[in-house]
Amino acid sequence: MSFFMFFAAWFAETHQTEFTDRMGFPAYFRVELTIAKILGGIALLIPGIPARIREWVYVGFCICMISALIAKIHSGYGFVEASQPGFSLVLFLLAIFLLHKVEQQPD
Repeated sequence: MSFFMFFAAWFAETHQTEFTDRMGFPAYFRVELTIAKILGGIALLIPGIPARIREWVYVGFCICMISALIAKIHSGYGFVEASQPGFSLVLFLLAIFLLHKVEQQPD
């Protein structure tokens, strides 16, 4: 999940015109999302981070994917392009579910 978000941050930075022109977001919002994705990805990679913080990182990523899905649908993307954040959302929800399963297992 971390590497996916690192890639998403890199993609947003290398495709700035698509983000600002086609979807109509201001440039500062792209920078804000890029920083949040990088920080969230780093938080998931640090082994000592408490499970509650990891859970909130996943929630933030899910909100990001829902927002991306809505933005792409309203920006005129085709079905395949617009559905990509939806598939990512399913993966994040699965990761949250598995995180809870691991937490509930006895030591």
